[in-house]
Amino acid sequence: MTAETLKNKFEIKELELNSLLEITQAINNNLAEASLYKIYNFILRANHNIKKLALFVLDDQWECKAFHSTAHDYGKIELDEKFLSVKEIEYLENEDPSLPFSEFDILIPIVHKNKTLAFVFTDGMKGEDGQPNEDFTFLQALSNIILVAIENKKLARKELKQEALRREMEIASNVQKYLFPENLPYGRGLKVVASYLPHHTVGGDYYDYIPINRNQFLICIADVSGKGIPAAILMSNFQASLRTLVRQTPNITAIVEELNYLILENAKGENFITFFGAIYDHSLKTMVYVNAGHNPPILMDKKKGTILLDQGTTILGSFKTLPFLNEGFLTDLDDFLFFLYTDGLTETLNEHGEEFGVDRLKKLLEKEKDGELKDLHQHVMSDLDEFRGKNAYSDDITLLSCNISV
Repeated sequence: MTAETLKNKFEIKELELNSLLEITQAINNNLAEASLYKIYNFILRANHNIKKLALFVLDDQWECKAFHSTAHDYGKIELDEKFLSVKEIEYLENEDPSLPFSEFDILIPIVHKNKTLAFVFTDGMKGEDGQPNEDFTFLQALSNIILVAIENKKLARKELKQEALRREMEIASNVQKYLFPENLPYGRGLKVVASYLPHHTVGGDYYDYIPINRNQFLICIADVSGKGIPAAILMSNFQASLRTLVRQTPNITAIVEELNYLILENAKGENFITFFGAIYDHSLKTMVYVNAGHNPPILMDKKKGTILLDQGTTILGSFKTLPFLNEGFLTDLDDFLFFLYTDGLTETLNEHGEEFGVDRLKKLLEKEKDGELKDLHQHVMSDLDEFRGKNAYSDDITLLSCNISV
């Protein structure tokens, strides 16, 4: 080997080393992925032994991030699925030169922790013996360094996103906990019991019991569309507004109209709330209620039988003025069971795709109506578990029961 040849080899190795140092410094400086791909492409363009190259990287899908000196525009070409199973360096058979990928003679998969991150297609890397030349090692090293660094960037972003989501859900969960009343009455003449089963960390259900005066109380249930912090904040505003309005007026119609206006103002039509609210008067033995697009609660009265409370209006937060609004009014109520729930209960599916349904719920309540409310909820959930079989719950479930007795 002549001195001139040694000098050339030394200069090439020095250039390669400087290139590796340059890309390492760029990674340490936290350059954007697009910038790293540009540097990668620029370095390889300067290597005259690499005649052409295309780099395909897996993001949400396979995309060509860098290519040069090719006959095809690989930025507009999808990666052929036949290459996806390649795990080791593969020598490509030249096919019809008009076809994409036929212009390359070597395929290099870039694998990290058993995951294929990228494919490098190249030409001009074979020596006279048909084996990869010395520049091949440099190409492998450079590709591995930059692609592992980019993969680490993706993982870091994913972890940050997951942590932000976890924190958001934690905040929303804490907000929601404050919505529910701390204590519900459970004494002679009046018993109220609630059960809440969220489908995720944060659900969209809300229930409340609000004493108005010595004779009256409001009981309600609601379900907000959407999840996470926006839904939790909307429901928090809803609860605060409802409690304020109840102190100002016992008129359920006026309360519902104002709630509709406030939800529309706060949510801008992006979310809505189904709501049922009822005011019971112990002295008059009356109940006035409005059902705003919610599942009709079931009232079981010893004198009147079973009644579905469906009078009211449509969902709240979708119309500036509610298209209709009717109050339901019941009299002579002094010994009854009142059962409220969200649609997660009746819309639970079994393994045959059948819904639990209202009729099945009514039969269960008829059987259990004379028992303790605390036991009633356990029996409802037990029957629901048996009904659904191996099917998972698909929504939040809230149960709210009220028993008035003489």
